[in-house]
Amino acid sequence: MERTLVLLKPDAVQRGMVGAIISKLEGRGLKIAGMKMLQMDQALAERHYEPHIGKPFFPGLISFITSGPLVAMAWEGNNAVEIVRSTMGVTNPVEASPGTIRGDYATDIGRNLVHGSDSLETAEREVALFFTASELLAYNRSVDDWIIEP
Repeated sequence: MERTLVLLKPDAVQRGMVGAIISKLEGRGLKIAGMKMLQMDQALAERHYEPHIGKPFFPGLISFITSGPLVAMAWEGNNAVEIVRSTMGVTNPVEASPGTIRGDYATDIGRNLVHGSDSLETAEREVALFFTASELLAYNRSVDDWIIEP
């Protein structure tokens, strides 16, 4: 069972897209292991986007992600990282397929609504940035037998 981080960025919160995005991910059979709303500060933003330090878009990225509240979520399921990535769509919404979060709801690469971990290793690091172990819940749903083959 994998866990991955999803951030609903400030544009998703401001546009009232939180419920629609959560619904898409739940519809894929994933379950929420942790969720909180927060205002990311500069220090956390720099730790989260550390791989992009020095890139030309880094200052704008930090400015945007700290500009308003966001929703941080840890999602769990078989192949959770890849399922989230395919459900989000590619980074540039203009190139994202219809039916994906970005393909259906976004039009600008700088306002693409959602962040998802790009690998299991990244997911472990990112989930730990936003959640303590006690904030992550393990539980069974009665529907899981209809989603995951034994």
